[in-house]
Amino acid sequence: MATAGFSQIGHTADAFDYNSQWMLGDWNGERSALEQQGYHFDIGYTGESATLIDASRDASHKTAYSGQLAVGADFNLEKILGWQDTEAKVAVTWRDGHDLKNNSSALDGQLSSVQEVYGRGQTWRLTDFWIKKKFLDRRLDIKVGRFGESEDFNAVACDFQNLALCGDQMGNWSAGDQIHNWPVSQWAARVKYAIAVDVFAQVGVYEYNPENLKRGKGFNLSTDGSKGAVIPVEVVWQPQAAINGLPGEYRVGYYYSTADVDELNTNKTTHAQGGWLSFKQQLSTVSGNKDRGLSLIGQFAFFDKDSSEKSDSQSLALAYKGLTDHRPRDELAIGVARIGLNDKAVTNVNKDAEYNAEIYYGIHATNWLTVRPNLQYVSHIGGIDRNHDDAWVGGIKFITAF
Repeated sequence: MATAGFSQIGHTADAFDYNSQWMLGDWNGERSALEQQGYHFDIGYTGESATLIDASRDASHKTAYSGQLAVGADFNLEKILGWQDTEAKVAVTWRDGHDLKNNSSALDGQLSSVQEVYGRGQTWRLTDFWIKKKFLDRRLDIKVGRFGESEDFNAVACDFQNLALCGDQMGNWSAGDQIHNWPVSQWAARVKYAIAVDVFAQVGVYEYNPENLKRGKGFNLSTDGSKGAVIPVEVVWQPQAAINGLPGEYRVGYYYSTADVDELNTNKTTHAQGGWLSFKQQLSTVSGNKDRGLSLIGQFAFFDKDSSEKSDSQSLALAYKGLTDHRPRDELAIGVARIGLNDKAVTNVNKDAEYNAEIYYGIHATNWLTVRPNLQYVSHIGGIDRNHDDAWVGGIKFITAF
């Protein structure tokens, strides 16, 4: 739910106007006026409901709900203070609710979650507090402050409700104790350089401080408790005419942690490292309209073999936007994901990998409200390799911008 740049306002919109990008409208033109002065405000809410439909362990049809409120402000400091090519951002988030796997024995031990928005604690957090500036004809971009790795590295959209198909997988799984993704922030610096028009490379340094994960430390600005730094590097290719002359994005990255971590099954310590490959490629259009058509999305992550409980994860998804002329902004998507367990961490010989799948239909109800009813399937829950250990879950995810 991070804000990307400043939007363009075409007209003054009333509250609940279908064509407005905000439920509460343009505040009688005040939002447009503020944006022209360099101030852009976002208030968004994401809600996720999940109900157990059937499962091999338990079919009690339990339901859980989780939600997230995000309030943010972007500042164009060139307009406000005359600082050329400079932006700043402040964002606060609040998460509340319950995870179905904590309420139902049918999903007990699940590696993923059927409600991705539940993670990282049910509390208020300072999610963004940073400033960035561009140099060298805007080829060099430097960002400093408090933010999470997934805002810049291994950045993947979170349209699915199942965690295994949402966002960056490095922060979701075994690197998650050190790679703190949304909505957790830490002190950090990121340097990005445009090698070509469609290629850039970046490197970051992120404080590793376990204190930031605690429920009562959502606004922690202290470095007390820091254990080291996580250093990611990444190269990103964003061709505008790749397959079939259509746009795509390809990322390859690696991270290294300077913090000591215990090796599995030894008395030694090591430094965690891992890598990832992700992509999104549009494959087709509808009558040449690039806003509609089929896209392929994939992620492949590899975790530290000496210290991580998980060994690797993979996900593939297909999304088709604009199935009919009457609903050009609706989207149908299906995805499958695998989370592999590290042999060194497995004490049960029957454990191997967990599989998660989801299909959703995204209803573009208005420009400020999207509703995604979904059906999820979880197999080999907890990575246990045995027959008939699965669950079917029905969900509804909605995203609204106030």
